[in-house]
Amino acid sequence: MHSIDLILTLTGAFGVAVICGYATNRIGLSPIVGYLFAGLLVGPYTPGYVADQHLAEQLAEVGVILLMFGVGLQFHFEELLAVRKIAIPGALVQSTVATVLGAAVAHWFGWPWSSGLVFGIALSVASTVVLVRVLADNRDLHTPTGHIAVGWLVVEDLLTVVVLVLMPALAHSSGSGRDIALTLVAAILKIGALVAFTIIAGGRIIPWVLRHIAITKSRELFTLTVLALALGIAVASALLFGASMALGAFLAGMVVGRSEFSVRAASDALPMRDAFAVLFFVSVGMLLEPQHLLREPGFILLTLAVVMIGKPLAALAITVLFRQPLTVSASIAVVLSQIGEFSFIVATLGMSLGLLTREAMQTLVAAAIVSITLNPILYRAAKLLSERVETRRKSVAPVDRPAPDSLTRELEHKSIVVGYGPVGRTVARLLKENDIEVSVLEMNLETAERLRAGGINAVYGDAESVDALAAAGVADARSLIVSVAGMPGIKETIRIAKELNPRIRVLVRTAHLREAAAIRAAGADQVFSGEAEVALAFTAEILERLGATPEQIERERARVHAELR
Repeated sequence: MHSIDLILTLTGAFGVAVICGYATNRIGLSPIVGYLFAGLLVGPYTPGYVADQHLAEQLAEVGVILLMFGVGLQFHFEELLAVRKIAIPGALVQSTVATVLGAAVAHWFGWPWSSGLVFGIALSVASTVVLVRVLADNRDLHTPTGHIAVGWLVVEDLLTVVVLVLMPALAHSSGSGRDIALTLVAAILKIGALVAFTIIAGGRIIPWVLRHIAITKSRELFTLTVLALALGIAVASALLFGASMALGAFLAGMVVGRSEFSVRAASDALPMRDAFAVLFFVSVGMLLEPQHLLREPGFILLTLAVVMIGKPLAALAITVLFRQPLTVSASIAVVLSQIGEFSFIVATLGMSLGLLTREAMQTLVAAAIVSITLNPILYRAAKLLSERVETRRKSVAPVDRPAPDSLTRELEHKSIVVGYGPVGRTVARLLKENDIEVSVLEMNLETAERLRAGGINAVYGDAESVDALAAAGVADARSLIVSVAGMPGIKETIRIAKELNPRIRVLVRTAHLREAAAIRAAGADQVFSGEAEVALAFTAEILERLGATPEQIERERARVHAELR
């Protein structure tokens, strides 16, 4: 294969994906729809440029590995335990209902039950990317709705990981009950050995490796190390334990996620995941033959009915049974009524095992495009309708006033200090002495560890990263204090902070007065220049020597500050 084929495939896929992703984003749809449509445009079923489908699929494998690594990185048992009473039974029931309905539809159209089950499993799991995006766009990610939905999806993802591991074992068995049982036992033992090895041995080795790499303070080396660990453990899980590379990547992500390097790994390494994940969606879109929509309209409509009616009704029944408010129940039901990346992963494996045909994949792609396109619209409609119903109920019910302790929590002041040098250390100390909660965002690993050991909430990560700022708690903070003068990427930090929390006040330290105007234009509320403060200190000293009163000195200080704004 010539290198020009690789370059053309990457250029064509990324270029068309950018255009289509931007277009769908501008009209309020998920970029995933654009990526799938880009695959259709560069695929063999439309005129014009045709990308190398086999090469795109090979590159997409990297996207799958990094995608599973990202899921493991963001998976925390504590978050699942907090909503386990509803997330676990809800995910199990909804997945079972969707699988049974999908298998029944497939069998009705003449498929064998084995293929129908794989097809049903592919319909049972929602898209992590779409779900998080919809919740974030509607500011519901950090609400009870968001916590339950994300916990629910974590359980679905875990079930999918188990399915990905067991599918090859079941497909390669002879078919008798005894052989299937032996195959399952052997697969489970191998999985257990892989999990134990990765969690126990990897839990010691991986943080040790990352710690020594982090000490070098080389961002490129840290990013390369994280990618090497994700890909290396994924490949080792397949070669040494006979498990899927997806499971190995998931476990590697879990190990890194439990360490102090989780935030930095997410911010530095996972952008590579997003780029390769785009290739995955493009390669899936290349499979869609438009004529298939005309050949199998009934099958596609019934598949959509399973995804957009059967799944949400099952979720709604579970959430209502667990006495969740109508707004929460309706929102969870609708946000889960779509399919995405994990459905394609299951279907791709099913195709490689001979359990699904390309027509099945085309049906899934069509169902994904429709459900992903409609999901944000339906979510907003369901939320608005349920809120109106709840408002009518409350209008005839006694008004519950918030408890005093909840009012106190709302009034708490939380600040984030970027950098823990002499200035940051002083600011953090003064804030804590005035009963203000402080989080420190620090790029020095030893400093972050020392702060955590001293009881201070410290996040090891880059202030230019969405993940780092979110982990520090920018969403509910009152102020962000950048204590590092001349920090690279300060404008990006301000933009992200204001985007995550439009009400946050951003205070920035800068070394030179000439930088202040540009930083204010980027959105900073206050900029303090080292040059200006030194000039003010000199002036105050001279005025004091000449006999000026404290009031005169303060007036002069205020006048200079006003002129410098």
